[in-house]
Amino acid sequence: MTIGMATTEFRDYTNSRLAQELSEQGIRIIQLFLTQSDSNYWRYGGRSDLPGLTPERAREIAGVYRSAGISIHSIGVYKTLIHPDSDERQANLAYFEAMMKVGGHMGVRTFVSEAGHYQPDGPAPRIPYDYQDEVWKTTIATVRELARLAEVHDATVLLEPIYRSIFASAKRTRVFLEEVGSPRIRALLDPANLLEVNDLEEMFDQLQPWIGCLHAKDRKLHVTQGVPAGQGDLDYLKFVTLAAKRTPGVPLILEYAGSKNYRQALAHLRAAIRKAGLTEA
Repeated sequence: MTIGMATTEFRDYTNSRLAQELSEQGIRIIQLFLTQSDSNYWRYGGRSDLPGLTPERAREIAGVYRSAGISIHSIGVYKTLIHPDSDERQANLAYFEAMMKVGGHMGVRTFVSEAGHYQPDGPAPRIPYDYQDEVWKTTIATVRELARLAEVHDATVLLEPIYRSIFASAKRTRVFLEEVGSPRIRALLDPANLLEVNDLEEMFDQLQPWIGCLHAKDRKLHVTQGVPAGQGDLDYLKFVTLAAKRTPGVPLILEYAGSKNYRQALAHLRAAIRKAGLTEA
């Protein structure tokens, strides 16, 4: 099994320092979030003008990791695709395309995102915003446009379900992907995000053909905030066993782990892999 690391929480590291340290820990693949101290662009759900992120700088960042023996599996985008304002949605799609261009300079063709979150002003509606009929239809149209952009840039977008979103379950995510109907739009399965509503077997049953990446973090049941691997209620032995059987070759990317706690999360994941009788690639 291939273990990777999301760079999101390493905000106090330069790319060079992070590449060196992860390489020393045997990590050979990352999911790049542009949060490092010398490339601090990423904003969850928001946008950046990407100042200074020229094609040359993008190639330089990618080169830092590759020189350390680390490949970049994907780039984190995470923009709001469900916003009711069409101008806002178009701006987020334009940002997505800008990141596809950055990825092209880095030699990266896979991008990851949620559908995002939106809370209308005023009293809470009778039907939560994410589950309203028109929001589903609009988001289908938006993601089909995203698929068109991905086709232009020879890219793939992996959408991540979470129980507090329009992708509230594995089944709902599968139905959405089937309706979009594009091989350019697939899934990133983070079991901790669906632990509240699906068993592990259900997640893989529903999404197996769509999964292009797995996140490895954790969550306590009935608690909103996710935590690093080993600090929640996710059965990691069952998780890695199912991953090896149902999605062989798909990387497990550790998430919610940074400079202070990634070693513990990494050790927990590696221990589960050994206990399952599996080997790390």
